[in-house]
Parts: sequence; structure tokens; C-alpha cells
Amino acid sequence: MSVEAMTGGAFEFLTKPFREQDLLESVQRSIRLDRERRAEIARYAALLDRHARLTPREREVMALMAADHMNKGIARLLDISEVTVKVHRSHLTRKMEAGSLAELVRTADTLARIIPKT
Repeated sequence: MSVEAMTGGAFEFLTKPFREQDLLESVQRSIRLDRERRAEIARYAALLDRHARLTPREREVMALMAADHMNKGIARLLDISEVTVKVHRSHLTRKMEAGSLAELVRTADTLARIIPKT
């Protein structure tokens, strides 16, 4: 029965007899974890919304930045000027609401994990 409950989505399984305090603590943990899960889903949804506002070229630049390419290398790979890469980076930072290049790269890594590959 406990395996069936857990595979059905139960957070925890209490065996009888249990103390009321154990039940209350289990419910509180479940509520806290659900709240955290919902907050994470909201963060991902906001991130995906910001990502959807990017142009295809900005997405290319972001992916290359995340792959540790420098502006000059990105420009060479995309056959655009280095100044154009800097403009795209500026737009990316603003649209993705990133405070720094490091944050933008972390965001790109997160997006790579949550966006399904097609």
C-alpha cells in the first residue's frame, strides 16, 4: 500500500500508530515544498516569457556566449561585426533582465535545461 501511495504522488507515508505532531509536521513540510515548487515554476515561466521576446539572432548570440565564446569569435561564427555582437549582448541583458554577463550565462544554462530539444 505504501508503494502505491508514493507512486500516486504522496509526499510521505505515515505508519499507524502515528503521533499528531508527526502528522502536523508532515503536512507543514508538504505545504512548504509545494510552495517552493510553485515558486520555481513561476520563475521558470517568467524566464521562458523573457526568452520568447528574443529575436532568433539574439538567441544564437546567447547560446554562443553560454558556450564561452568571446565577442570576436561570435562575430566570426555568425559573420557579423563585433559591434553588432555587442549590441545583441546589450539587448539580451536588458530583455533577459540580467544584471551581469555571468547572470546571463547562468540564465542560458537554465534555459538549456528546461527548453526541450527539437
